[in-house]
Amino acid sequence: MQRVLAAVAGLTTVLALAACGGGSTAGPSGEGATGALQATSEPAARPDKGTGPVDREVHELTGFKSPSGNVGCSIDMDSVRCDISERNWAPPPRPADCEFDYGQGITLSPGEPAQFVCAGDTALTPEAGPLPYGDSITAGILRCESAESRITCLDRKTGHGFSISREAYQLF
Repeated sequence: MQRVLAAVAGLTTVLALAACGGGSTAGPSGEGATGALQATSEPAARPDKGTGPVDREVHELTGFKSPSGNVGCSIDMDSVRCDISERNWAPPPRPADCEFDYGQGITLSPGEPAQFVCAGDTALTPEAGPLPYGDSITAGILRCESAESRITCLDRKTGHGFSISREAYQLF
């Protein structure tokens, strides 16, 4: 009888741990209980959909926009550029050597600081699909994340980057 009670208690503990996810947590090295490599920095679940945010990886020039459509971007392994349609801020003064439109967007290339765009074209393309809030897109070491308040793009190796929104911009 004691063996049966011990077996039931053991089974109850295993089921309780499984229900809580106790057997699949990742440790500091990213290795879980199964020994398989697991992500240790998985973003929190999206409250509106019940699933975690998506990090889409691309290897060729890819356009995307904010869900509002006010910011349009293009990203590949060599650069990311985001242009803005409507803004409540002014860019810094136009450089003397800029012969095109200036200040409508910000660009970032690997290993270099972010800077304002001097160009005669735009990254605000109608065919670009939205990058949902909380999701990100990565091309090599460049990564952009969409949030309700802004789009932020970062060189994951140097930490250089920018954020852009209707209310403000930041170069870092």
